[in-house]
Amino acid sequence: MKSLKASGHQFAESSTQIQTLHQEVVDVLQLPTFQEKLVKASLFPLKTKHIDTLQINVGKMCNQVCKHCHVDAGPDRKEIMTQETMQECLEALKRSKIAIVDLTGGAPEMNPHFRWFVEEIAKLGKHIIVRCNLTIIVANPKYNDLPDFFKQHQVEVISSLPFYNADKTDRQRGQGVFVDSIKALKLLNAAGYGIEEGLKLNLVYNPNGAFMPAPQDSLQKQYKRALLNEFGIVFNDLYAITNVPVSRYLDYLITSKNYDGYMEKLINAFNPVAAEGVMCRSMISVGWDGALYDCDFNQMLDLLVNTPVKHIRDFDIETLSQRNIVVGEHCYACTAGAGSSCGGNTI
Repeated sequence: MKSLKASGHQFAESSTQIQTLHQEVVDVLQLPTFQEKLVKASLFPLKTKHIDTLQINVGKMCNQVCKHCHVDAGPDRKEIMTQETMQECLEALKRSKIAIVDLTGGAPEMNPHFRWFVEEIAKLGKHIIVRCNLTIIVANPKYNDLPDFFKQHQVEVISSLPFYNADKTDRQRGQGVFVDSIKALKLLNAAGYGIEEGLKLNLVYNPNGAFMPAPQDSLQKQYKRALLNEFGIVFNDLYAITNVPVSRYLDYLITSKNYDGYMEKLINAFNPVAAEGVMCRSMISVGWDGALYDCDFNQMLDLLVNTPVKHIRDFDIETLSQRNIVVGEHCYACTAGAGSSCGGNTI
């Protein structure tokens, strides 16, 4: 399976995605835009509360090509953050009190400067999160020691596991992914992850179809029971994330004829309380080229921050902390029901 970009798909263009989403809400469903919902809830413009997290996408290259990937990542994506841009990120961190650095991709570990970057961030005393797809740990012998490397630098590991059985996981992420994910989880447990204090191992659930996740607490209990009983695996927390209708997931919704129904579900489930707690109000997202965004999803739609500071080299925490957040119809996914973020429910 090729990425949308490699196959020349229309949704490789972010402007086409944005236009498609807007037309669906306004012209087809004839429902309020996200901005109109915020106005009614007295939340527009949506403004930053504080910035405690710098989320950095170090590249779109990945060893997997997942069905629902909002990054459109894969082996054929060559966009990789350079060491120079990483150094600019380090300089920005030195000039701010941001406490959390969240590394993502693609598979972030495939960036040739990944380990150097983690080591340098650790020297600054920041809490490091790595969004690991698990299979990278067992994909090649050069990655087998990642659990020990993570442990050495007290990295928090967050990994996607669409379900606790092979069928649903492999349907979303590819044949054999579940078996390799279980192997990787066992290696992480062997290194102390999910067991020792300070070695956090959190899993991510996102639905395999055109529906919203079940309650996060009940899903976590199911996962913990199934993974422990079947495989002897333990972990800390489960994050339930609503699929955002962009990139490959948007394509899936349209080709499966679930697009109208899914968007209507999200819009009807809009929750003002969830909107108040969206992750974009407390973070900045850095693209592989150093460009700045309000969140990872805005990054994939090329929606830059609405400030004069648009690149990490010009990072200014005061300016960015007072910004109005750029919103669109895709934002409905983060504000439906109990809310959704990179850390699970927002309420």
